[in-house]
Amino acid sequence: MPSIKKILIANRGEIALRIMRTAREMDIATVAVFSEADRKSPHVRYADEAVCIGPAPSSESYLNAEKIIQVCKDLGVDAIHPGYGFLSENAGFAQKVKNAGLIFIGPSAESIEVMGSKLAAKEAAGRYNIPMVPGTAGAIEDRHEAKQIAIEIGYPILIKASAGGGGKGMRVVENEGEFDEQMDRAVSEAQSSFGDGSVFIEKYITSPKHIEIQVLGDQHGNVIHLFERECSIQRRHQKVVEEAPSISITPAIREEMGQCAIDVAKSCGYFGAGTVEFILDEDRNFYFLEMNTRLQVEHPVTEQITGIDLVKQMIHIAEGRPLEIKQESLAIKGHSIEIRVYAEDASNNFLPDVGTLHTYIKPDGNGVRVDDGFEQGMDIPIYYDPMISKLIAYGENREEAIQKMVRAIDEYQISGVETTLSFCRFVMKHPVFISGSFDTNFVSNYFRPDMIKPSYDPEMQELAALISGFVLNENNSETIQSEPKRTVESNWKSHRLRQR
Repeated sequence: MPSIKKILIANRGEIALRIMRTAREMDIATVAVFSEADRKSPHVRYADEAVCIGPAPSSESYLNAEKIIQVCKDLGVDAIHPGYGFLSENAGFAQKVKNAGLIFIGPSAESIEVMGSKLAAKEAAGRYNIPMVPGTAGAIEDRHEAKQIAIEIGYPILIKASAGGGGKGMRVVENEGEFDEQMDRAVSEAQSSFGDGSVFIEKYITSPKHIEIQVLGDQHGNVIHLFERECSIQRRHQKVVEEAPSISITPAIREEMGQCAIDVAKSCGYFGAGTVEFILDEDRNFYFLEMNTRLQVEHPVTEQITGIDLVKQMIHIAEGRPLEIKQESLAIKGHSIEIRVYAEDASNNFLPDVGTLHTYIKPDGNGVRVDDGFEQGMDIPIYYDPMISKLIAYGENREEAIQKMVRAIDEYQISGVETTLSFCRFVMKHPVFISGSFDTNFVSNYFRPDMIKPSYDPEMQELAALISGFVLNENNSETIQSEPKRTVESNWKSHRLRQR
């Protein structure tokens, strides 16, 4: 059984830091890779070694598989953790890592490939009689036949890209008159986004909830689920608020949905951490949507209600260890909510907002966790996803978790860019969210830009920046005066910054 001693994190920002912290607790050395835009990023300083792998565009840095693998060879790295995004669900990359004699901390290339295609995933899951949304069994080849199927299942329908994700290649068709136009758009978008124009159709569930189940599988055939996450508060088909457990799931549905998630994982021989996504209709019928073959952005809420470090489990599984956690030993404790703090202007259709973090002061206190990769004074790069941080609140119950989240949002001080903090506060205080009667249409049904205040105004921004700068200077001055110059022997490996 291989023992991992050094991990390269093929990612950036908050998820790179998140993985490094667990690795350090396990006495595993870490290597950061970074683009020229991320040279001053905290994850670069935190790692034991750091290597610049290219210019800012991800195609020339974080997606450069060959360069990443070469760094591993040069620095004696045992394993690569891909985080999420970038190369995390790239079957070709997983295979290259294996071929290079390295350990990929994630599933097999075969599992990634099967679940990376929505059609292949539906076929695999279908062998276990997993509930499916009515629609076409395969990619549409005959439009006339597809139109007939659409009539049979009833409009509205959803055209979806087989290789899609993040809402791309997805079109709602309200009636037959729109079919051809929306089909052309979906195929074109799928081809340009994924290099694969294959699409299929499903019945469009008009008021669904988006529920996902966290699974863990080892390389010995054992698979467990770690309950559900509620992910229905979305904009542009992408999540903004997640929580665990879901207020809409009964113990009976939880057990049934959890077993279905386990079966989906078994259908492709899955090992590592993964997430099986379902939609839940108004009658609480659930249907398989897809499987994400990686660590999810929202994994902290599951960690908080179970007490399990998912990154640590991923590393143990990659080493070939059998799962020591038994399904019957798992129980939900408390309630956790996560919001994604994006550099986006919610009052302007959630458009990304770039700039400098003039003020950046994180909330703290009991039940509050912040996973981030930024510091005050840093710029928000235009090259990557605009997420600044993940703010997580934990309470004994949902009401307490919401209260802690509102308090944490109010304490979070960010100026220089617009953020989704005010929108997320709006969500937390909305009676539909509090009651649990929301679905994925929350934004379109209940939110208008004039319902929230701007996250800052120019005068307050300037004042906050001046105060913050003054406090930092005072703190630095006190540190210099009170601490004599000395040499410290660190128990941790020395940090070396390398340029390649």
